[in-house]
Amino acid sequence: MLTLVVGGAASGKSAYAEELIVRSDAPRRVYLATMTPFGDEARRRIERHRALRADKGFETLECYVNIAEAAIPRDSAVLLEDLGNLCANELFSSQGAKGGAADAILRGIAHLRGQCRDMVVVSNEVFTGGADYAGDTVRYLSLLAYVNRKLAATADAVCEVNCGIATYYTIIE
Repeated sequence: MLTLVVGGAASGKSAYAEELIVRSDAPRRVYLATMTPFGDEARRRIERHRALRADKGFETLECYVNIAEAAIPRDSAVLLEDLGNLCANELFSSQGAKGGAADAILRGIAHLRGQCRDMVVVSNEVFTGGADYAGDTVRYLSLLAYVNRKLAATADAVCEVNCGIATYYTIIE
């Protein structure tokens, strides 16, 4: 089962996504971490997230680009945290897919989905604060919005978390 969890900054989306994985009956839990530890602020956020999930039985796998090559245990429950970081890494990192970022991300998620029992992908809401951004920011946000839409179209469930409360959306086919 693939669940896409979206929400704004500090909305509670990560905690909610972790809880979905903890409730899975999969024998192993994998936290696929995508945030590159590029500075003090990033390292603090990474440590905060590690502390929050310390007693939840997660195995952490750091993978900043090309998630199709991530080796995860078969039949596990995977939490991909998060799509925003992965998009930025694929778009701007020297090891990233650059112009092929969307394809690389979607191919990677499909690959992982084929290996695991349950998968939860955390992402950020996009363009709710407007659309007047400059240069690379527009390119990044457009990529994230595109990947969110494509992933939502193939997900088993899509929910938005606001103030720690999840609202599920019906997928009309």
